[in-house]
Amino acid sequence: MHIESATQEQLTEWEKELSAHYDKICQHELSLDITRGKPSAEQLKLSDKLDGILSGDYRAADGTDTRNYGGLIGLTCARKLGAEMLQMPVSEIIAGGNSSLTLMYHAVVTGYLFGFAGNTPWRELKAPKFLCPVPGYDRHFTICEQLGIEMINVPMGDQGPDMELVEKLVREDAEIIGIWCVPKYSNPTGVTYSKETIERLAQLGQIAAPGFRIFWDNAYSVHDLGNYANLPNIRTATLENDTADSVLQFASTSKVTHAGAGVAFVGASQANLDSLKSQMQAMTIGPDKVNQLRHSRFFTEYTSLTEHMHKHADILRPKFECVLEHLHNALTDAAMGAWEKPEGGYFVSFNTLPGCAKAVVKMAADAGVKLTPAGATFPYGRDPDDSNIRIAPSFPPLEELDTAMSIFVLCVKLVSLRKKLGKI
Repeated sequence: MHIESATQEQLTEWEKELSAHYDKICQHELSLDITRGKPSAEQLKLSDKLDGILSGDYRAADGTDTRNYGGLIGLTCARKLGAEMLQMPVSEIIAGGNSSLTLMYHAVVTGYLFGFAGNTPWRELKAPKFLCPVPGYDRHFTICEQLGIEMINVPMGDQGPDMELVEKLVREDAEIIGIWCVPKYSNPTGVTYSKETIERLAQLGQIAAPGFRIFWDNAYSVHDLGNYANLPNIRTATLENDTADSVLQFASTSKVTHAGAGVAFVGASQANLDSLKSQMQAMTIGPDKVNQLRHSRFFTEYTSLTEHMHKHADILRPKFECVLEHLHNALTDAAMGAWEKPEGGYFVSFNTLPGCAKAVVKMAADAGVKLTPAGATFPYGRDPDDSNIRIAPSFPPLEELDTAMSIFVLCVKLVSLRKKLGKI
């Protein structure tokens, strides 16, 4: 039934029927979790060969004893893996610890406290600001909020961020010093940036303040569910525009191997790498090279990165199909929300009717289904339309996900009906 074409009597009867169904579900005291994009145990098991793969041989190909100190920028063999993921030369890659978020935080702090490539530290500006495509990744926003960097919302479209607005803001405000980007299968919308969008981003270094940086979080560079989505190379575009210093790229194996024991990478121009290394020398004597060597051997002796990611896709695909099937069957032509159909990544983005997202999340929680808090995909946790909800299908078993989604669509229907009836 279409919510807009139904009579008041039909809406009332429908709401009464669904409420009774919801009350029965609440009696089961379920505990289902689709909050964060964590790999499932089945996915983690794909990389269990990492355990013991070194067999007591801790020397890298160049003779480095990985058990000892040193190696600030990581092993060459590990940096080659990062180069493959980011499509950059090995010479422009640093391999770090298990988290790309740590490297992103380090990079933002470097820009804030010391500046990049001799440019003014952001802390010396009156009001440093970051552009934030929304909906976006909450942990990006947390970094800025912790450091007191103001965040400005930029709407996401099906080609990437609204570049007309991005260019306008950058031209008008010299204190805009960065933009967050998840360019492939963006978190949470699943959008992959178009060639035109990437070319325009690469040109920002010509019009922005000298210290401006694009934080290119390519977290899902190899996370295709089926058809491979080609992401144009932003490094190539910046070289063509003489703006190579304007981009810092990030990736990791966090959702490729063992999520808590992966290897993270940052790729950048030599000037940017020099700025990062200058600060790294004060904070570390080197990363976990034993783990880096384990990963290098895993992807050369046991499997290829491509083959390994195909196995991930085989596990994830049915879960995404489950989510999309529930949304399609329950909500198509009901005028109760809209959603994206991602081709990769880890999330499905759902938009309720305006003013309904918080109520849907609360109702789902009361029925035993935990979702990411409404508003989390916007800076400061404030979704101006109270509509976006991020669904993370990866972690629960398929049977639990199926149950969780049946409850989710029920909550969407109930909240939408009550909104239409003026009850919320």
